[in-house]
Amino acid sequence: MSGHSKWSTIKHKKAATDAKRGKLFTKLSKEIIVAAKQGGGDADMNFRLRMAIQIAKDANMPADNIDRAVKRGTGEGSDGDTMSEITYEGYGPGGVGIMLETLTDNKNRTVSDIRSTFSKAGGNMAESGAVAWQFQQKGVIVIDVDEDKAEDLAMIAIDAGAEDFETYDGTLHVYSIPTSLMDIRSSLSDNNAAIASTELSMIPSNTIMLESGKAVQTLRLLDTLEDLDDVQKVYSNADFPEDALESFQSG
Repeated sequence: MSGHSKWSTIKHKKAATDAKRGKLFTKLSKEIIVAAKQGGGDADMNFRLRMAIQIAKDANMPADNIDRAVKRGTGEGSDGDTMSEITYEGYGPGGVGIMLETLTDNKNRTVSDIRSTFSKAGGNMAESGAVAWQFQQKGVIVIDVDEDKAEDLAMIAIDAGAEDFETYDGTLHVYSIPTSLMDIRSSLSDNNAAIASTELSMIPSNTIMLESGKAVQTLRLLDTLEDLDDVQKVYSNADFPEDALESFQSG
């Protein structure tokens, strides 16, 4: 899982910039709209909406923005009617598998943007199922934590039902089955954990450690894909050496 934790930590840091935050809020709003449209506006009865709202709160999205998105999903706007959920798959440099979750009102535009991005990076799109079999859906909680407190919080998470955990660069990453995610989050919150993010994510069963050159290329590809307007989430089975991570973040 280390490749996931490295990329997740980088995303968390990059999201602090104003430009990234604006784009993130747009993506979070789209997820809330679709969740409310599909399952209703009561978060207690709609797990997907509850997750979407919690993720938005973790990202410090204003409450008014969240409320507006819920209302648009339940009828005050047509956004929920026009957006389709589509998962795309592909291969990046070094043969790493990549999955993309999208919400789009124009499938042709979306696939064109994704195909072009893959092509420019030396990758290619793949048929449905070619990559997805290598991933499992998991709940993931990322916590900002001091090294001396990481183990205590990890044990709290394990006692609450977490399956696994790892630490990376001042963060603790907790993994669980999806249905246990919110209970684990509550236990961590009750123990004053500084929760940075909560999400459902696709975690690879195995990872591919890339050499530095291809690792930087892959990081740039993942970053560019995630910046596409219609792309909600990007997953890969890549793992990255530290020098590549430093090069990417400094570049």
